[in-house]
Amino acid sequence: MGEVNVSGSQNHWSKNEMADQVVEMLHDGSSLNLGIGIPTLVAQRIPPEKGIWIHSENGVLGVAGRPTPESVSATLINAGKETISVKKGASFFDSAMSFGMIRGGHIDVCVLGGMQVDAEGSLANWMIPGKKVTGMGGAMDLVHGAKLVIVMLTHFSKRGDVKLLHRCTLPLTGKGVVHKIVTDLGVFTPTGESFQIDRLAPGVTEKQLGMTDTLLSSAS
Repeated sequence: MGEVNVSGSQNHWSKNEMADQVVEMLHDGSSLNLGIGIPTLVAQRIPPEKGIWIHSENGVLGVAGRPTPESVSATLINAGKETISVKKGASFFDSAMSFGMIRGGHIDVCVLGGMQVDAEGSLANWMIPGKKVTGMGGAMDLVHGAKLVIVMLTHFSKRGDVKLLHRCTLPLTGKGVVHKIVTDLGVFTPTGESFQIDRLAPGVTEKQLGMTDTLLSSAS
């Protein structure tokens, strides 16, 4: 469905402001896994006093965001091959243990990027047919293993298509797995047949969402 892309408007959250919306959903002391892309910004926006333990599926618990130029090490990376720093008390383990933690339900929250999310809470974030893909990574495990699944994505694609749909048209990462959605225009909850609007970015109206009235519902 082609729509007018309003992301050039001032009435939208920046990527850092989107990350702040996610941080508000995190309970103190939670374990957290961040997907590649926009979700990695969350690590830099978490106040230390929240005591969040960031997990990376290549075998790290206790990621602490970007390293300083003095502390950077090519051997200390996350699952996206980005260099990281770690906080006091961090632990390291092999990927078998890491995925055991995910599949065993020991990760409280995962935050993933996405290409499409639908009203059933299904997520498509790993491939577009006919285009080169790098692989699914741990996304399929995370959407089924984490207790809370949050998706961060821009509300519109570069073509101007809305990414929140009645049903996804791209291959699914998981069906009925998403609990919360954060876009640059608002925060949404999939309800099955529609999206509940939890919050809109300042100045954003429902009309700017590019979605039909039947696909939207307001929080009571």
